[in-house]
Amino acid sequence: QVQLVESGGGLVQAGGSLRLSCAASGDIFSINVMGWYRQAPGKQRELVATATSAGNTNYRDSAKGRFTISRDNAKNTVYLQMLSLKPEDTYVYVCYAIIRRVSRSNYQNYWGQGTQVTVSS
Repeated sequence: QVQLVESGGGLVQAGGSLRLSCAASGDIFSINVMGWYRQAPGKQRELVATATSAGNTNYRDSAKGRFTISRDNAKNTVYLQMLSLKPEDTYVYVCYAIIRRVSRSNYQNYWGQGTQVTVSS
């Protein structure tokens, strides 16, 4: 079993900041990509930022310059530091990882439950 557990969401005023965390646990052999998606009710998930095990990062345009993704590979944890938050950043943020389990030879996609980020104007 593999679990992704997020924390750090909440309510913040426009211009404020939040730091999301996502820890992967279970019978993990290795993790390739970790990242964050966002989802609005009834809408598809959208990529926010990803980071590979080698440290390569990718961001959606609206996150560039305001959000920073980072990983602690020793702790199987990914972070998303969000600065200068805007009301349009209000979403459920969902953690994502591509993981190879000890008992498997292939990598699979895993998702967290999501954490609500609400930015008030």
